[in-house]
Amino acid sequence: MAATPKRRISHSRKNNRRSHHSIDLPSLTTCPNCKEKILPHNACTKCGKYRGKVILPI
Repeated sequence: MAATPKRRISHSRKNNRRSHHSIDLPSLTTCPNCKEKILPHNACTKCGKYRGKVILPI
């Protein structure tokens, strides 16, 4: 036999459990070369540089 719940889970308990499921906005940094907003630890898609070196061809 499988385990079954004895009582119904209340709305507040269910929502409390799901309180960490919300989507956060990504943290953005500015490219030191072109001042464009980029994701941290990623090459800039506008100028193609990462940590001062050209990585992506434009």
